[in-house]
Amino acid sequence: MLMQILIAEDEPRIAAFIEKGLRANGFTTTIASTASDVLNLAVKSDFDLLILDLGLPEKDGLEVLEELRGQGCQIPIVILTARDDIQDKIAGLEGGADDYMTKPFRFEELLVRVKLRLRGHTNTAAPEETILSAGNAVLNLRTRKVQVGSKMIELPAREFTLAEMFFRHPGQVLSRQQLLDRVWGYDYDPGSNILDVYVGYLRKKLGGELFETVRGVGYRLRA
Repeated sequence: MLMQILIAEDEPRIAAFIEKGLRANGFTTTIASTASDVLNLAVKSDFDLLILDLGLPEKDGLEVLEELRGQGCQIPIVILTARDDIQDKIAGLEGGADDYMTKPFRFEELLVRVKLRLRGHTNTAAPEETILSAGNAVLNLRTRKVQVGSKMIELPAREFTLAEMFFRHPGQVLSRQQLLDRVWGYDYDPGSNILDVYVGYLRKKLGGELFETVRGVGYRLRA
């Protein structure tokens, strides 16, 4: 049985991009471009997951989220938005969203998150792992915080996404291109040193000993 995904997105170009990628991976999709359409479809139809933009016409996406959960709608919800303020993330996750991604984004990462949410929702015998660790650092995917020893650290959206890439692949060498593609997508200058700058931020906040430079290739998180 094909999984059905509702895409709540009012920007036609982005909605079409997401729909094309999901259908190519075996999902069926429906696009809703207004808050009222999202509420009607999500409650009355049999969707397996909702991808929710917060900047919808008629009503803010956080209000849509609150109404859906208030009406007992329990489908997994992945917020996909341009808002990267920590207060919006907290409001979304505490309001009942299962995940929070910021634009610009790579479709490959969105696909992974969608599959994880669907797996966690449909297979209670194998719940999704939400805690990732390396050394004395622990990354919590649900709260989107990192704990190092007794210190709790909040990372900006891009830094958290980069940290998540490392924590999902401990001990594995990740190439510069892999990291740039997954974290920055199309939104980066190939000739810039932005990756090195952000790895530097993580080293400063989480501990320099965690991240190893593999010259000529990329970086590795020490397992």
